[in-house]
Amino acid sequence: MGARAPATATVKIDEPHVRVTEYRFQPGAETGWHRHGYDYVVVPLLDGNLLLERPDGTSHVAELRTHQPYARRAGVEHNVINANAFDFSFLEIELLR
Repeated sequence: MGARAPATATVKIDEPHVRVTEYRFQPGAETGWHRHGYDYVVVPLLDGNLLLERPDGTSHVAELRTHQPYARRAGVEHNVINANAFDFSFLEIELLR
């Protein structure tokens, strides 16, 4: 299996208190391993599934629904992969203060 394509990240808002980034994934694309430095909220832009790989080698499929946000605390480490046969996107809102 070859390397996965990278997701595309486009910063929409970058202010001292908040950063909003749109992530777009082709089927099978990934964010790459990263650790969140801030609390954050994810807002899916459509229904779909993401595969979340964890540092301990386990993984989990998250079922996301259009405009149904979820929040996580700083420190989360993972690789996020589009597990759909179609393009997928979400907004990530980082709370910088």
